[in-house]
Amino acid sequence: MKSPLAPGIRFVTSFSRDGWYRGSILLLTFLFYTAYHLSRKPISIVKSQLHRNCSELVPPAGLNVSDNDTWCDWVPFDQGNYKALFGILDNCFLVAYAIGMFFSGIFGERLPLRYYLSFGMLMSGLFTCLFGLGYYWEVHSLLFYAFIQVMNGLMQTTGWPAVVACVGNWFGKGKRGFIMGVWNSHTSVGNILGSLIAGAYVSSAWGMSFIVPGLIIAATGVICFFFLVEKPEDVNCSPQHSVSAAAVPDPKRMCECRRRPEFTQSGRQLGETEPLLQNLRSTEGMSNGSLATESVEVAEEHAEAISFVGALCIPGVVEFSLCLLFAKLVSYTFLYWLPLYISNVVHFHAKEAGDLSTLFDVGGIVGGILAGLVSDYTGGRATTCCVMLLLAAPMLFLYNDIGRRSLGTTIGMLLLCGGLVNGPYALITTAVSADLGTHESLRGNSRALSTVTAIIDGTGSIGAALGPLLAGLISPTGWNNVFYMLICADALACLFLSRLVYKEAQTSESKQQRPSSVSMNMREH
Repeated sequence: MKSPLAPGIRFVTSFSRDGWYRGSILLLTFLFYTAYHLSRKPISIVKSQLHRNCSELVPPAGLNVSDNDTWCDWVPFDQGNYKALFGILDNCFLVAYAIGMFFSGIFGERLPLRYYLSFGMLMSGLFTCLFGLGYYWEVHSLLFYAFIQVMNGLMQTTGWPAVVACVGNWFGKGKRGFIMGVWNSHTSVGNILGSLIAGAYVSSAWGMSFIVPGLIIAATGVICFFFLVEKPEDVNCSPQHSVSAAAVPDPKRMCECRRRPEFTQSGRQLGETEPLLQNLRSTEGMSNGSLATESVEVAEEHAEAISFVGALCIPGVVEFSLCLLFAKLVSYTFLYWLPLYISNVVHFHAKEAGDLSTLFDVGGIVGGILAGLVSDYTGGRATTCCVMLLLAAPMLFLYNDIGRRSLGTTIGMLLLCGGLVNGPYALITTAVSADLGTHESLRGNSRALSTVTAIIDGTGSIGAALGPLLAGLISPTGWNNVFYMLICADALACLFLSRLVYKEAQTSESKQQRPSSVSMNMREH
């Protein structure tokens, strides 16, 4: 009697070769961008250690602190304008990131993604480690830390356009919202891991809060160099997108032609299509199974990288870019200032505030997946984003009003706000960017994906730079004013999507009317 195949082997063999490659690409790019965000997070955790309330601490033996209220702070952040100095550091990174992002997409389309990503991660690791080494070298120059933040911001721009282009090459549009919603949780996972790693060292030696994440992202750069596959065609896998119906005959339609005779207006019968199919195969030199692959290769061979202006002309790019500017303003304000807000308002220690701030990112994971599922089901990317942004505005007000009353309320509001704030942000930077980068108006030119992604995320990064800067300037007048600023940003994000929401509503209404008109015609006949 033949023994049944082992369950583990059955599971392994149930996946095709293409499936294994797609799964590995999804896992690798998830790992890569987790490392990018992991290395960005430490600065927000370390802020509360660079400037502390020294009156609550016991000074070392032999240190006279009678006339020194800032003996425990790290120079130059021991001054009264420390919030403005933190804002300068944040903006050195974010402005460099926003400017570099517009050029990063151009480079990403013209350079091998594997080399580009590997270089970016290695250099990001270097500059992240250098920031931490300032602790051991006892560097107290603001210029030193600002320069490192600028260089790190430029290096970090290599990540997003490259990983989105890579995932877009491997996955089609069918369930793109759900797949990329799950995949985009790397942002929140990176923030969580970065917070936990930085929090583990922040109270003892804050330099390690940067050095450990820097080594991690450098290690992932080495993994990228050895294992990343940019396109399905590189390993003879079949692509799932970039082929229009007009360019590639539908095999099902061909089979229908064999079974059902058809006639032209002149009366000539087209039922015998086998010679036509044979002629097509001999002319193209391929079978039906390889037709899509070669069509993509031909399109890619003759397609040139899209220009910046050409990418802006793709319908929806401008609206989603401006929406992301304000959505990312809100998200990055929380990213950089939430631990300090929790520490100042709820009065937690640096490590506890950092750990608690990760709940915002946990909510962001759920929000990103939910946004992808809903937009896949309804087909309304803009509508999904707009609804979540409208709900986020009152939740932000409630969090500032009741979030500090108890630990349970703080946890619940952080999870809810994280989901509503990061859901639209996640959807726009992933599924929407991939949809627009492979828009039907491009006629199969998937090389536009990196440029479109860079434009959308680059515009959003302007908001990411403005948010922490405005928070640093407004917070001395009271945290309430910071939250009013965030609520206004949410409202503006909705405003820029209004035209697309109206267009999606019209499209949905026309689809609903079409079946009814078809059924009426059938009754008449």
